[in-house]
Amino acid sequence: MTPSAPFGVYVHIPFCRRRCDYCAFATWDDRPHLLADYVVGLRREIDAAVVAGLAPAASVFFGGGTPSLLSAAQVATVLAPLPLAPGAEVTLECNPETVGPRELAAYRQAGVTRISLGAQSLVDRVLVALGRTHDARTVIDAAAAVATAGFESWNLDLIYGTVGETLDDWRQTLEVAVGLAPAHVSAYGLTVEAGTPLALDPARFPDDDDQADKYLAAEDALAAAGLANYEISNWARPGHVCRHNRCYWSQGDYRGFGCAAHSHQGGRRWWNVRTPERYLALLAAGAPVEAGGEHLDDAGRRLEALQLSLRTTEGVPVDALDTDGLDGLVARHHDRRVLTVAGRLLANEVALRLR
Repeated sequence: MTPSAPFGVYVHIPFCRRRCDYCAFATWDDRPHLLADYVVGLRREIDAAVVAGLAPAASVFFGGGTPSLLSAAQVATVLAPLPLAPGAEVTLECNPETVGPRELAAYRQAGVTRISLGAQSLVDRVLVALGRTHDARTVIDAAAAVATAGFESWNLDLIYGTVGETLDDWRQTLEVAVGLAPAHVSAYGLTVEAGTPLALDPARFPDDDDQADKYLAAEDALAAAGLANYEISNWARPGHVCRHNRCYWSQGDYRGFGCAAHSHQGGRRWWNVRTPERYLALLAAGAPVEAGGEHLDDAGRRLEALQLSLRTTEGVPVDALDTDGLDGLVARHHDRRVLTVAGRLLANEVALRLR
């Protein structure tokens, strides 16, 4: 990593009040008693990294889990030792039912600059099908509270393709979402992850054609509202692209803190032990919390860089992609090839042509 390259920090908060049955992340809904000790553990891991020479972070992302289960004071405790670059982006993921004007104002005072609100849908029966504990009104109220607290840059997180969700349901979600005027929207097709309750229920699996129709509806609605697509599943108003996600997609270096957190530096990846109990026990014993790692060789790094860049509006160099048979899926912009809207629907297949 060169001194001028952006560096990111990810902080994993592995606690939820209720675990969604489509979720494969390292998160638990039966261990709230560990939260205070976990914050102490995070500080211990971060303090050691700072002593070892942690680079200033251009972005910090609190993900989970439900990071908004942390109090503002706990967020400030975690942020305090981190060296931050000037104007650093600090994002906190929030569940709508966990935040109001007072909590959001306190987070902003603690150093959070950006909120990511996990709405998923704005149709109540779809939220029930997803197993979410909030309703559409709660999302609308939380979005208003985000604006009242003074957050100019915030994200609305959406999921499409839930069984029973009609195209009209999804269009309603998009219409309400646009009306909330978020600076950034992430819209993901529901995926079936191994080991989740959803994976055991084929009757609830999403339909590919249905998801394609809903993706196209999202592109139409969000583009019309002034949010430009800059990565397959992400749209933003000018000046509000998520810098932390840019770090990932540009193959930048980042450091993860907390159980199950991943890190990357110069082609080496490593990850921490998965459970909060094991993480805290190792920290208490003064032992490393790293569970494993891997090195990518130069060829592997080049291919991964192309795969990541293909997902974005930067695309890939013209000579990096065999375009035979890809009519309508890629377009040429000067010396780059980028995915068309149709190409975004088949991005994995297009990526097989990278060279």
